[in-house]
Amino acid sequence: MADWERDFTELLATREQALLAYAYLLTGESAAAADLVQDALLRVFRRLRRGDDIAQLEWYVRRAMLNQFVDGRRRAGWWRANRHLFAAPEIHHDHDPALADEVRRALGTLSPKQRACVVLRYYEDLSVLQIAEELGCAEGTAKRHLADARAKLATQLTLTEESAL
Repeated sequence: MADWERDFTELLATREQALLAYAYLLTGESAAAADLVQDALLRVFRRLRRGDDIAQLEWYVRRAMLNQFVDGRRRAGWWRANRHLFAAPEIHHDHDPALADEVRRALGTLSPKQRACVVLRYYEDLSVLQIAEELGCAEGTAKRHLADARAKLATQLTLTEESAL
C-alpha cells in the first residue's frame, strides 16, 4: 500500500465523522456535506502528499472544504440570478432533522462568509484572528461578518443580542 493510501485510510478511519459534521454545519444538508467532504478529499489527495501527519492532512481537507463552500455559494448566487436565462425553476423539498428547521432556515439566510464565520467561531471554537487567517481576510472583516451574522440570527431566532453571543 502506498503512503498516501495509508494516510487516506487512517484519516477516514479517525476523522471522517468530524469532517462530515464540519461540512454539515457549513452546508446545512447531509448529502451536500458528504459531497463537500468527498470533493475536498479528492482535491487534497489528488497530489501525492508525503510526510504529512493526520492532523495536517485534516487541516488541508477542512481548508479545502471551506474554500469550496464559499466558492460554491458564490457560484450558486450567480446561478440563481441568471438561471432563468437557461432553465426552468427548480423546486427543492429538503427535510433534514439534524438541525431544527428554524435554525437551519436562519443559517441559510446568511451570506457564505457570514455562515463560514459562524461555523468557525461557534463550532470550531476559533478566535476572530484565526477565522480571519482561515478566510484570508482582515481581522476587522471577520469581526464584521460575525457581528452581522449574530444580528441577523438574533432577529430571525427572536434572541436578544446578549444571548446571541
